[in-house]
Amino acid sequence: MAHVCEVCNKGELSGNNVSHSHLKTKRSWKPNIQRVRAVVDGEVKRINVCTRCLRSGKVERAL
Repeated sequence: MAHVCEVCNKGELSGNNVSHSHLKTKRSWKPNIQRVRAVVDGEVKRINVCTRCLRSGKVERAL
């Protein structure tokens, strides 16, 4: 599954792990993506949505 929200287009970010001795290795931050059934243009579809969009009400869930 792609780590991209289909509503707000939030995706994976990258950066560095920094150790106590200040050595740097690459790491990534992934958004909390959930696959939910939602109403899109009047029909029910499965979409990948971040939890921030779910919580703020940007997505109408289909139950």
